[in-house]
Amino acid sequence: MNQPARELHALEAADRELVDGVLARRPRALAKAITLVESTRRDHQARAEAVLAALLPHTGQAIRVGISGAPGAGKSTFIEALGLHLIARGHRVAVLAVDPSSTRSGGAILGDKTRMEKLSTRPEAFIRPSPSGGSLGGVAEKTREAMLVCEAAGFDVVIIETVGVGQSETTVAGMVDAFVLLQLPNAGDDLQAIKKGIVELADLVVVNKADLDPKAAEFAKHQFENALGLLRSTSAHWRPKVLTLSAQTGAGVADFWAEIERHRKTLEASGELAQKRRRQAVDWMWTLIDAELRNRFRHHEGVRQDLEKVSRAVTAGSITPAAAAHRLLEHLNEKP
Repeated sequence: MNQPARELHALEAADRELVDGVLARRPRALAKAITLVESTRRDHQARAEAVLAALLPHTGQAIRVGISGAPGAGKSTFIEALGLHLIARGHRVAVLAVDPSSTRSGGAILGDKTRMEKLSTRPEAFIRPSPSGGSLGGVAEKTREAMLVCEAAGFDVVIIETVGVGQSETTVAGMVDAFVLLQLPNAGDDLQAIKKGIVELADLVVVNKADLDPKAAEFAKHQFENALGLLRSTSAHWRPKVLTLSAQTGAGVADFWAEIERHRKTLEASGELAQKRRRQAVDWMWTLIDAELRNRFRHHEGVRQDLEKVSRAVTAGSITPAAAAHRLLEHLNEKP
C-alpha cells in the first residue's frame, strides 16, 4: 500500500468522505475541510492533521500569490479583476482573504465576498474570508494549511490577501511564490513613511488606480523603482518590477499576470522555486511550534494561577517585566 493510500486508510469514515469530496472539487467539502483545519478544538486538530496528510500528495502545483497593501489601495477590487481575468484564461482561482480581528471582541467583519461580488458568483472561484485572530504577519494562523486544501481541490492559482501593511505584515511573503505590494498613485511622496521591510520583500510593486491620475502614477512608479534599486533583492535571479494599472477598468491586469508567469518560470528554471518552497515549509513548522508553545504556556496551571498577581506587580512597578517573565517561565519546570 502506497503512502497516500495508508493515510486514507487511517482516516475515520467521515473524514475519508471529506477528503474524497475535496479531491472531487465539491465546494461544500472544501469549505468544511478548511473549517476543520481552522478549528482550535484538540479533537478537530487531530482530525485536521490526518486530512491534510491525505491531501498533501495532491498539493504544490498551484501558483501562490500574496497581495498586501495599505487600506484603500484597492486590494479587493484588484483581486476580483485579476480573478475574472484568470478564469477567462481557463484557471481556477482560490482567494484566502484575511480580515483583522477586533482587539476587543475578537470578531471580524469578513466582508470580502461582498467586495468581490462578481468573482464570488463564479463556479471557478472560491473565496474564503478568515479572521486574523490576532495573528501577526497579516495572515490567519492556519492560512498555509487552508492554501494546501485549496490546491488539493484543483485550484491552480491561490491568492492570499493580507489585512494590510505594517512592520508585522510580512509573514505572507514566507508562504507564497510571488509577493505583491499594492500602492496608490500618491505613494511616491510618502515613500519614506513605508516600512522598508515590506518593500524589500516585494517581487512586484503595483501602483493601482493609475487611471485617476496617470501623471502621479508614473511618478510613484519612478519613486519605487529608485527605492527598489537601493534594496537587496530576495532572489538571485529576479529583480523586482514596478507596474501601473487600473483594477477598476482592467487596464494593465493582463500585463501584471504576464509578469507573475515570467517570475514563476524564472524561479523554476533556476531551481529557486523548489528551494524556496522547502525553506518556507520548514519556517512555517517553526511558526506553528512557537504558536503552540505560547498556547501551552498560557494554559499551564501554575502560570494561570500566578499570572494576575505578577501582572499587577508589573503594573505597580514593584517588579520588572524581565523578572516577571522569568518567574512565570519557571512554572514550566514544576513537576506535574
